Parts: sequence; C-alpha cells; structure tokens
Amino acid sequence: MDTLTSMKVFRQIVDSGSFVAAAEHLNLSTANVSKHIMTLEKRLGVRLLNRSSRALSLTEPGRVYFERSKTIVDKLETAELELGSLNTTPRGTLRITCPSWFATQRIADTLALYRQTYPDVVVDVSFEDRIVDLIQEGYDLALRVTSHPEALPADQVARPVRQMVFYVGASRKYIERNGAPKSLQDLGSHDLVAVGNLSSWVFESADGKREVSARTVIRYRSMAGVAHAVAAGMGLARLPAHFFKDPQFKDVLTPVLTDHPVWQTMLYIVYVSRKFVPLKIRTFADFLLLELARREETRQRRCAPLLRVGVSITNGSSHSRLAFMGPVA
Repeated sequence: MDTLTSMKVFRQIVDSGSFVAAAEHLNLSTANVSKHIMTLEKRLGVRLLNRSSRALSLTEPGRVYFERSKTIVDKLETAELELGSLNTTPRGTLRITCPSWFATQRIADTLALYRQTYPDVVVDVSFEDRIVDLIQEGYDLALRVTSHPEALPADQVARPVRQMVFYVGASRKYIERNGAPKSLQDLGSHDLVAVGNLSSWVFESADGKREVSARTVIRYRSMAGVAHAVAAGMGLARLPAHFFKDPQFKDVLTPVLTDHPVWQTMLYIVYVSRKFVPLKIRTFADFLLLELARREETRQRRCAPLLRVGVSITNGSSHSRLAFMGPVA
C-alpha cells in the first residue's frame, strides 16, 4: 500500500477517535482502514494504536509517529493546494530567454501589459544571443527567430508567432555623407557593420539566393550593438524592421533598398512540453499571440489610407497615378 495514504489514514483515525469515523470521513470501508494500519505497523515493526471494542489510544511509538507524520502530511497537503492554485491563477517566476535585440520599448510595453493582467507572475527576462537549453538552464520558454524551423528542437513545442523581416539599414548622416545604394551591386562599395562572422550580403527571394560582396569595417557579437554602430554612421547593416520604428532609432536610422529584404524569418515561442503546461507559460504564450495580432490589426488600419492607389494628378491631357507606400512593417 502507498505509505503516504496510510499515513493520512492513521492521522484521520487519531483525529476522529475511531476506525469507523475515519472510514466515513475518507469514504473507505472499515476493513480497508484497518488494513492500512496493519500495513504501517508491519512495516515499522511497532504497534501504533491500542485498540479495544470501547477505546482507542496511541502507544508511545504511535505518539511519536503521529507527530512526525502529521508534519509530513500537512506539508504534502499544502504543496497540493499550491500546485492546484497554479492551474487556476498564474503565479511564480516566468523565466524567458530571447535575442539581445528584443530589448526594446515595444517588448517592455508588452511585458507591462502582461503584468497588469497577471500581477502574481514575476517575469525574469534574459536578453542573449545564444541558443539556451531550456531544461538544463531552467528557463520556462524562449523567443527564437529562425528561417529554418527544422533547426528547432523536435521534442519541444514551437508555436509560430509572426514573420520578421530584416532590411539594409543606414543612418541618415551616413547617407548624407556617402549617398544611399541604388542597387544591390552598389552595396559592395559601402561599409558593412557585420553581426558575428557575416562577410557578405545575402538576399533570399522566390528567385533564389543572391550574394553580394561586402567591405566589412567592424564586427559586433550582438544585433543591439550593430544597431548602435549603424546609428553612429559607421556603415550599413541588416537590421530587424522594428528597429526603424523604435523610439531611440526612428529619427536616426532609415531602411534602404526596401524592395530587397535581406532576411525573412519567423518568430517562435518555444517551451518544453504540451502536457501539464504551467499556467504562467500558457497565459504568456496566448497573451503574446493576441497582443501582436492586435498591433498588426491596428497597423493595417492606420496604413490602409496610405496604401490605396487612387490619387490622380492632372497635367494637361495626361494623367498619372501615385501609389503611397506605408511604413516598413
């Protein structure tokens, strides 16, 4: 028999004062209750209860065992209550790992909204440009960007969130000083701020991959560092589209060659298992998906008037139509 169950039965007998009352409280038969006590006594090698047809009392070993087992059972019941509450109200610490270039005002605003909705969750975010082992390092989930979903762990859950696009970016001062590239081939005569070991421009499209030679002037090991170097006018770099709207960069950086995205990737939420997913993980994943969908809907509504083609300019007998482009997504 299960020892913890037998301990609970023993405690209930002492609290109730009889085998019959304990059996009724636990919804067990009296014979089953007796069997639990006999099993405990046999395993321990001592008599726990003095029992007769009229009276029930603890033996000396029984009194010691009752005090010790009571503490164990109380802690077990407390743990069970806490675990049960985790399935009704998200709480605890949510450890997240994501790329360094996610450390923007937009992610801060998203986390603030999540905390307003779920105030019992403490969010612990690590911004780092490496692939973290969620299990070994104790993280709850990861935000990962890749154009190769097959590279994600096959034994973990990877929920696609949204497409992320990278463009060639430059500072306005750099363009004033050096001019903007007019074609992909022009990039070879411009300075490259490289991330990692990048040594050329690579463009992927439906027509295939195209590589353009680059003149690397400096290397950074984080995308956030690359953005600051570009803002300082050191050269061009591939940058996530949202950088051009970030408050600290929007008046400094501008995308060039926007008809040629450098990299089109997908953002994924990755966590360990589909079974018994803690509520803090489930609510964050659902919240992020809904929040980004809401922002995208808002962005499309704002851009809709700009994307209409229909403004006519009349010049004598000729007509030309202008298509107003919306901002980089």
